[in-house]
Amino acid sequence: MLPAPAATPKGAAPRTDAAAAAADVTGNATHFDGLGQPYGGCGMPQSELETQDFVALNVFDTPGDYTMYPRPVPPDQSARIGAWNNGHNCGRWVRVTIGDYCTGTNDGAPGQPFCRNGSWTADTYNGATLTMLVADSCADANAWCRDDPNHLDLATASLNRFTRNGTPVTGLPDHWNNRHVSWSYVPAPDYTGDIRIGFLQGAQRWWPAISVSHLPNGVHGVEYLSGGTWHDAQMDSDMGQAFVLAPTTSGGAEFTIRVRDASDAYLFGGRTYDFSLPSSCSNTCGPAYTGVTYTTQGGDGGTPPTTPPTTPPTTPPTTPPTTPPTTPPASGGCSVTAHVTNSWPGGYQADVTVLNPGTAAIRSWAVRLALPSGVSVANIWNATVSSSDPPTTVRNAAWNGTVAPGGSASFGMTLNGSDQNLGLPVCTSA
Repeated sequence: MLPAPAATPKGAAPRTDAAAAAADVTGNATHFDGLGQPYGGCGMPQSELETQDFVALNVFDTPGDYTMYPRPVPPDQSARIGAWNNGHNCGRWVRVTIGDYCTGTNDGAPGQPFCRNGSWTADTYNGATLTMLVADSCADANAWCRDDPNHLDLATASLNRFTRNGTPVTGLPDHWNNRHVSWSYVPAPDYTGDIRIGFLQGAQRWWPAISVSHLPNGVHGVEYLSGGTWHDAQMDSDMGQAFVLAPTTSGGAEFTIRVRDASDAYLFGGRTYDFSLPSSCSNTCGPAYTGVTYTTQGGDGGTPPTTPPTTPPTTPPTTPPTTPPTTPPASGGCSVTAHVTNSWPGGYQADVTVLNPGTAAIRSWAVRLALPSGVSVANIWNATVSSSDPPTTVRNAAWNGTVAPGGSASFGMTLNGSDQNLGLPVCTSA
């Protein structure tokens, strides 16, 4: 059993029944070839996952409704939140057990029943198990991702790694037909060591975005120490392992964080992690993931520290940044980053974050996108768009134009087309 949860921290979504359940649930299971580029839905590149046995959870719980709603799902639409729970189940582990196969049609067609004109039937694969990592999300407009709250999408390669009574099963991919599986959350298997921390592509002094991974029980929040006070880090859209920080001192490149797990308890009793922006990211981080080393303090199971660390990190960058910027990037007072978070044949989703790195609030912002040839905006949320003339200009919605110093706003969009190169968006503000 999971430990009893503490009070939900500020900014965290309430857990859905499926997310909180300790008992197995049963749902339809599909499979997919791999995570999107450069990240899966949790904000981690596939190459950096601690296992290649991973699953996707449903973003929405909207039986009979296949509309693409905003992500993250806003509080006034909380009834639509699926097992994905706005990213708050990222980094958790699930134990998956193979169940019956369908003798009829189980194609996920919208508005159609599962396994129509057939029945669920046991065979020799029933009872095979595998422990898998939550790394991606399913928001597709089909019955699997919308009508079945316990649906799991499994990594295709993992179908060959299920075992029964300690013996690998063979031939499961050829006898699939979108089976039932039962599953439940479990602690990370054979966990040793500590978390991993890495900066995201585009991260910099003015937009320090990180991913945390190798978690014993998922992540519900990251807090950073800045100005001697702990603050809740903002999740990067609903990528549940990705968070935007602030440095310990204004304009600096040193960071201190602590992490809450899926039970809302401080990880390792409130252990704190001290690290620096790598010198290779003195302008921006180029790779999808730039891992860092860190030092730790505390973690004895007692009350987490409430004051700044008494000693600074002992392993600063070996090469100092070359002429660190003294003013925000030349982008009219705001900076911007865009990530592709989901894709499908003929389209994809991108989540965009606007950051105010200055010392005064901005009242409005606009992001200019030079979309690739043949790509158009299909749907947008938390912003407005005018695509009459390229480059496309996206402006803040009525409620999120004001951004405090060090704060951020985000919007999402789905696009028609296959070219996912969004180039370098440009942000301006007033």
